Amino acid sequence: MIVVTGATGTVGSKVVGGLRERGAAVRALVRDTGAARGTWDEGVELAAADFADPASLDAALAGADAVYLLVAVHPEMGTHERNVIDAAVRTGRRPHIVLHAAAGIEQRPEGVRFVAAHVAGHDHLAASGLPWTVLAPNGFHQNFLGMAQAVRGGALALPGGTGAVSYVDARDVADAAVRVLTTDGHQGATYTLTGPAALAHDEIAAVLATAAGTPVAYTAVAPEAALAGMLGAGWDAWRAEGMVELYGLYAAGRAAAVSSDVEKLTGRPARSFAEFVAEHAQLFA
Repeated sequence: MIVVTGATGTVGSKVVGGLRERGAAVRALVRDTGAARGTWDEGVELAAADFADPASLDAALAGADAVYLLVAVHPEMGTHERNVIDAAVRTGRRPHIVLHAAAGIEQRPEGVRFVAAHVAGHDHLAASGLPWTVLAPNGFHQNFLGMAQAVRGGALALPGGTGAVSYVDARDVADAAVRVLTTDGHQGATYTLTGPAALAHDEIAAVLATAAGTPVAYTAVAPEAALAGMLGAGWDAWRAEGMVELYGLYAAGRAAAVSSDVEKLTGRPARSFAEFVAEHAQLFA
């Protein structure tokens, strides 16, 4: 039995689908089984669980052989990862934990709360005695879908400075996860999942302009202005501050490394940003 947490999210939903395509027995952890019913075929077992409720996690992980550990961005995300790991230990089965973390986790960068939470989770996992693998993706191509309206208006405004980022397609991350969860030889490995190239955000704007059919200008927003904009749009302070920290990492050029791990795991090259934008050209046009 393979348990997938974060099963209704951008990556988790694709992991569940990919596992089912391979005939794997899957249990999807969700907050509301009623809302999730019908999302997948009847071979997917639904389990209601709360990352903050150890008893619910004990029930959800019972009988697990492997766990894809993906938690949402949240002030307690580090605790949530630890709670799942502890529940896996309590099963007594030593399930293989595949931790969905973030690119750069091995460098343990300071000042980025999202990455720091994953570093703490990884340390807890390594100390647990369970077999583990870490998948560390960079930012997703899919993040830009939420910026489509601004792109149609000819603007891309982000606090990314001039740094390049090797954004990756969430589908490639899911495919890599399915491979790790269904084959042997990955214990103790950390795979960094990136696209095939690192692009500065003005280069990203140029790719988006091709789909939009109109020039798209990139503006490197100051961190303070970006934070004020997020708060004004209703973001909670913890997440908004974390996003500014993450873009600071991007601006410093610390997310530009390109890895071949997607191809190593899936047997095919990672999807490029240009390919992704072409697929969604109607949305940006």
